[in-house]
Amino acid sequence: MNYQEAAIYLQEGENNDKFFTHPKNAKALAAYLFAHNHLFYLMELSTALLLLLLSLCEAPAVPMLRLGIFVHATLELFALIVVVFELSMKMRWLGFQTFIRHKRTMVKTCVLFVQFIEAIVVLVRQTSHVRITRALRCIFLVDCRYCGAVRRNLRQIFQSLPPFIDILLLLLFFMVIFAILGFYLFSPNHSDPYFNTLENSLVNLFVLLTTSNFPDVMMPSYARNPWSCVFFIVYLSIELYFIMNLLLAVVFDTFNDIEKRKFKSLLLHKRTAIQHAYRLLVTKQRPSGISFKHFEGLLRFYKPRMCARERYLTFKALNQSNTPLVSLKDFYNFYEVVGLKWKAKRNREHWFDDLPRTAFLIFKGINILVKSRVFQYTMYTVVAVNGIWILVETFMLQGGNFFSRNVPWSYIVFLTIYGVELLLKTTGLGPVEYLSSGWNLFDFSVTLFAFLGLMALAFNMEPFYFIVVLRPLQLLRLFKLKKRYRNVLDTMFELFPRMASLGLTLLIFYYCFAIIGMEFFAGVVYPNCCNTSTVADSYRWVNHTVGNRTVVEEGYYYLNNFDNILNSFVTLFELTVVNDWYIIMEGVTSQTTHWSRLYFMIFYIVTMVVMTIIVAFILDAFVFRMNYTRKNQDSEEDNGIVLEKEISKEEVIGIIELYKRTSGGTETAQLQKIVLQMDKYGQMSTVFLGRRSRTKSDLSMKMYEEEIQEWYEEHSRKEESQTPLQEPASASSSSLKPLSLRQRSQTVI
Repeated sequence: MNYQEAAIYLQEGENNDKFFTHPKNAKALAAYLFAHNHLFYLMELSTALLLLLLSLCEAPAVPMLRLGIFVHATLELFALIVVVFELSMKMRWLGFQTFIRHKRTMVKTCVLFVQFIEAIVVLVRQTSHVRITRALRCIFLVDCRYCGAVRRNLRQIFQSLPPFIDILLLLLFFMVIFAILGFYLFSPNHSDPYFNTLENSLVNLFVLLTTSNFPDVMMPSYARNPWSCVFFIVYLSIELYFIMNLLLAVVFDTFNDIEKRKFKSLLLHKRTAIQHAYRLLVTKQRPSGISFKHFEGLLRFYKPRMCARERYLTFKALNQSNTPLVSLKDFYNFYEVVGLKWKAKRNREHWFDDLPRTAFLIFKGINILVKSRVFQYTMYTVVAVNGIWILVETFMLQGGNFFSRNVPWSYIVFLTIYGVELLLKTTGLGPVEYLSSGWNLFDFSVTLFAFLGLMALAFNMEPFYFIVVLRPLQLLRLFKLKKRYRNVLDTMFELFPRMASLGLTLLIFYYCFAIIGMEFFAGVVYPNCCNTSTVADSYRWVNHTVGNRTVVEEGYYYLNNFDNILNSFVTLFELTVVNDWYIIMEGVTSQTTHWSRLYFMIFYIVTMVVMTIIVAFILDAFVFRMNYTRKNQDSEEDNGIVLEKEISKEEVIGIIELYKRTSGGTETAQLQKIVLQMDKYGQMSTVFLGRRSRTKSDLSMKMYEEEIQEWYEEHSRKEESQTPLQEPASASSSSLKPLSLRQRSQTVI
């Protein structure tokens, strides 16, 4: 039975890998297994990070991290050789024809070739040259297995570009019309530097779109003719308040549609993977389903670390028909069930049920107390009073040393109350039940930090005073009171993984623009560099004497430069915020050429695309959550996915005997423990609970429940129409190529 090939199909379904990359022979299988383990993934990630971090050491380098040309060029060549090895393993697995069909891999190969030549040139010449192609190093990071979410984000950005470009062209069209109009209206005013040429008119209206130079850009013309304000009001009303919001609406609608199509595609891809695996697991003797023996063999490859108990419980959870075989209909739920973590359901309702009666009554009273609404609202009141006290206390501070050597009595009082609450909840609910709640974990963490802050104040440990500032985090508990706030916080916690990937996507764009900025603008900006420009005051650094002291007039904007990668990131973040970003642009332009403005404008447009996608994603997630909540108003508390399964003593003994016959009984320890537990309590069966957190996919399955059936029917019809055409090819391929693969992955249980 070919368990390994079936497991590979399921992994391809889970990872959304195309089936044409499936290994076709034993040699490809060996390369596939080598390229699909965490050591290989870590090697990919480490190599990509090394190439990116070299920008800290290459000219223009961070002063403290500067390395010699020979050192950083050798490190770069070493990393590129590792990438060559990675690609050679992929080619061995995919085969040459499939390798060149894989677009992302071919792009990576081309970038590798260019980087390799440049690194050799630098090493031979022992001097750096203009290397804009360093900006392409981020492709090595994007191609890593751990950056799959980043690839999905980039794919969605590119898919959202067509409607975005349409609206952007409309925006630029109106900008050009208003630039021409502004030039004719305001260029006769020689005191107006913003519209004296058509180029300045275009640039300043582009900046005005970000409101960074408003109302400064309007004031010279407004001083001459008050009616000129109409021009700026109409421009901002059309461009900023109409077209920019229309842009967000269009991107949001496109994003929502892409999310739905992506979910549909992944769902059907997983369904196809399950069908492929099912065909490999059924036998001629039992064509109606998968036996436990074959299912167990599958899981040995799909999840090697899963214990015997969890394998059987997973089989039991899938087998809804309670027959010896898992049907295809049941097997379709494989991905939903295989992620469950199983634990035996407690025989006792409370942890203190077996204690003597007096102790039982005491702990039972504490349990009732901590679960009562009176106790909960009392603690909410204490948190609110504590918040008001901190606010008043902070308001009365006058600056200087905020941390007194004497510990405030209010700190001790409130910390004591929180400590008593923590003790009551731990004893009343039990440590396991208490720590199973996310809110309780949050309360425990904040209370612990408050205690550490008290220690820092009491023992005068100044480096740890910052912990005291974390006290106001207790106020977040008040958001549990209102359902809307709970929904917002739940959505926020659900968004954290995706927001992290979106943040990494933005950093990748930052890296590309930082490299380009360093190549063209390093060393350009310095104090008093822009004395002939309109932003000279922002770069001025002058010492002059007033009486008996020296006064320094410092503009500080010379600090916003591209002298190294770290400074470039800070500068790009300031450009993202767009407040006074034109000062940075004009400072660089005054020292280079007018074409430099294109760099800053393109960066603004790119970040606008990414930030619009981020806003659309947040809106989509929040609206989706609200719609799901309205549709399922009966489920107030979201405890994740919970599945309950009962197994009898006879079943467990039968599985133990099966393992003894097949594997010598080396994996039966946990199963025997279940039997001993049943004997201890005189039970003939025991109940297990399978739990996992609810994902966006689970919510989507619930939201699109009716449409999913239509998708399945459409998918089945499509497969039926393609089957007659594919049967001859599949028959010949199954008799030739997969033979060596199956021999390699033969498993006996």
